[in-house]
Amino acid sequence: MRTSPALRRKLISVAAVSAALLTAASTASAAARESASHASAVPAAQTEAAPGAPAERLIVGYKAGAAEATSNPAAEADAAAKGKEAGEDVDFRRRLGTGAALVDLGDGLTRADVADVVDRYRADPQVAYVVPDRLNKPKADPNDTEYAKQWDLFESTAGMNVPAAWATSTGAGVTVAVIDTGYVTHSDLAANIVAGYDFIADTAVSADGDGRDANPADPGDYYAANECGSGIPAGNSSWHGTHVAGTIAAVTNNGKGVAGIAYGAKISPLRVLGKCGGYDSDIIDAITWASGGTVSGVPANANVAKVVNMSLGGDGACTSATQSAITAAVNRGTTVVVAAGNDNDNVANHSPGNCDNVISVGATNRTGAKASYSNYGSLVDISAPGGQTSTGTANGILSTLNSGAKTPSSESYAYYQGTSMATPHIAGLVALMKSANPTLTPAQIEAAVKSNARPLPGACSGGCGAGLADAARTVQAVSGSGGSGGSTGATYSSTTVVAIPDTGSAVESPITVSGRTGNAPAALQVGVDITHTYRGDLVVDLVAPDGTSYRLKAASSSDSADDVNATYSVNASAETADGTWKLRVQDTAAQDTGRLNGWKLTF
Repeated sequence: MRTSPALRRKLISVAAVSAALLTAASTASAAARESASHASAVPAAQTEAAPGAPAERLIVGYKAGAAEATSNPAAEADAAAKGKEAGEDVDFRRRLGTGAALVDLGDGLTRADVADVVDRYRADPQVAYVVPDRLNKPKADPNDTEYAKQWDLFESTAGMNVPAAWATSTGAGVTVAVIDTGYVTHSDLAANIVAGYDFIADTAVSADGDGRDANPADPGDYYAANECGSGIPAGNSSWHGTHVAGTIAAVTNNGKGVAGIAYGAKISPLRVLGKCGGYDSDIIDAITWASGGTVSGVPANANVAKVVNMSLGGDGACTSATQSAITAAVNRGTTVVVAAGNDNDNVANHSPGNCDNVISVGATNRTGAKASYSNYGSLVDISAPGGQTSTGTANGILSTLNSGAKTPSSESYAYYQGTSMATPHIAGLVALMKSANPTLTPAQIEAAVKSNARPLPGACSGGCGAGLADAARTVQAVSGSGGSGGSTGATYSSTTVVAIPDTGSAVESPITVSGRTGNAPAALQVGVDITHTYRGDLVVDLVAPDGTSYRLKAASSSDSADDVNATYSVNASAETADGTWKLRVQDTAAQDTGRLNGWKLTF
């Protein structure tokens, strides 16, 4: 049985104490100098799996004719002998395809420990080479020719910090269903496309001459003037689903085009939108089928998706029919990501962004503020880059497209804006998370996305969710390498109503948190519900248990809207989680009154 490094070192230490009774001090000193000379003679690069990380395995190549070059027992015996010489526990692991031997050093060794073993192999005339089994990671900056234009992935202010996540996950093993207009052939996407389905039953909508079938190809969704309603002008084909799919999983490091957020994932295109839009009935069946449910007349899905992207929407409440499909999909383990909508209105008025059990996504512009068109409100869960081309075309989101005005022509790339563009950023992030940790549930995924968001760098009026999604922090959190995992997403709340006096002293509402160890998260979520007839008068602060104050909202004479119904993200990582937290609210100007209806903390 292999002895653990920690136990082995304890045994060695006991032996050393016994040996000291019998060995002259000068001999011990000489041995120490010899060990030090072994370590110092080996370059650091030959002892590390990655910069600063001592190797746990070595690859040993033996010279032709050496018994160890072909005999596993001989290589195993040699590893044991080298380990004994160095005072380490060295095991033969396996033979590589090149004939070299992989030997295991265990964990917990210092660079000097590794160097000592390396030196023993280097001194053996039968050894051709000995090198560390180095750790390789995907390169953060891909070679795609248009990557420099994808500010939404990497810019420090308003980008989603995607490249730093690629060292941990690229989305491999995850299928994302894009419920949209279908897919038009594009060489920067083709390798990541798997079978989907055309769910459009109405031939007037499908524009491809038939109803439902296994071909989700996008024939174009152009329409003539008044064809989609009186007074509605003509519109060219959007190739919308292809643009969305490219943001999620465009082929990356292929020396062309754009990079996908989860470029190791696969896209299953499900066609539900055609000429003038698409019906709930088709969308409901697509949600069901994508998540592994059964749809009458449609073959079983061989590419069940763990993520669904719906960059679509309509007006009104979430219907029971749509909610039923979403809930069933989530219960099957599929995370449903939807666009909040582009009406500059409360998302509560627009479906499916107002449905339960979804991640509802708002859009931000290149400065990190709410995009002018984006819907808002307490039902928005998270914000992501959606672009704003009114401030310059290059401030939109660049992705895969087609140049055809009506029917497919040559493949292309183009900038679009919208919550439709923000949503695939989150769907791509979910794919990265699910690949890094396949056991995550949809609830855990949503909690982690929120708890690892960054505070929105720009302004948002009305509620933009937990902040700007941060891919690297979130993926690191769920893979166990940092961040706030969001596995519990515990919420503490107060529903006590507190009156806010006009031009009066600050009022406070307490919440006591207990039973949590360590500090609060770096993205503590603070939900605030205030009724007030001129919210620009209000100053809102979060007060930590030690009295430290965090400004959530400043007064503003130009903010004349009613109420404060928003979720703020606070870096409270320096604060002990347990204790009494307070929300402090003050009305700083005359003529308006209000009340604090309640607030909550989500860890």
